[in-house]
Amino acid sequence: MARKLYGKSVKGATHVRNGQPLQDSFKIEEISPDLTVIAVADGHGSDKSPKSKNGSQIAVNTFCKVMDRYLVNYAKELDSLVTYLNREGDTKFAQDICDEWQKRVRESYNKSKEEKPLLENGEVNWKAVYQMYGTTLLGLLITKSFIFAFQIGDGDIVMVDADTISPVVETEKILGTETHSLSKPDAWRNAVTAIRRKNAEEGKPYLYMLSTDGFINSYLTEDEYRKSCRDYHSMIGEHGFEKVSDNVESWLDETSRLGCGDDITLVLAYFE
Repeated sequence: MARKLYGKSVKGATHVRNGQPLQDSFKIEEISPDLTVIAVADGHGSDKSPKSKNGSQIAVNTFCKVMDRYLVNYAKELDSLVTYLNREGDTKFAQDICDEWQKRVRESYNKSKEEKPLLENGEVNWKAVYQMYGTTLLGLLITKSFIFAFQIGDGDIVMVDADTISPVVETEKILGTETHSLSKPDAWRNAVTAIRRKNAEEGKPYLYMLSTDGFINSYLTEDEYRKSCRDYHSMIGEHGFEKVSDNVESWLDETSRLGCGDDITLVLAYFE
């Protein structure tokens, strides 16, 4: 099936008014005609996380880099890769993501040459540094035969076709504004993953949507959010992917302005 990809991050209406920077990041890698890697991250933007924009950028680069490594190691054994990710996705793979993110955060902070927070014993308080870069992370590997989804923190990964809309990853819902964070030393323990097999009967166009929580939080109900996802799918079918892509930025600006006012990132992966 033909693959079409597009992503956009927009600064939230509240952040525009307050002069705050955009905290979201995303990355799309077309590894081959049959392999796609997508990552989306939402920096916390709180007083405790002043470097969260850097943290979210490091997060999407980390997911793509770690996944690239796995794809190289399993280049001719995708059946073995899906077995491994099904068994170790929320443990060993998640640990690899967290280790790589922390390493890159340390490198970033060392380059900044800022005064490091110290523990009472004089050692660097890296836990406090990680919190400065706090972010969530969504990741998706799409292959010819399966998809692998990864998530730490809030945000959504859904699949939409003409008949259904369904979450790819079932995550724990936390009340209020709190969310799991990649900045926690043991963040991998809060990773949630999912494997979906594709089959030859999937002949109808379908759409994967990855979005930060500013998207779903801009709707009053989950039903309204789901209707919006279905609308994206139907508009692509009716008007074409390029026409919809040309309008995504203005639609997201309006969604934020009329909704929660937060930053919004949306990545579309359409197969027809």
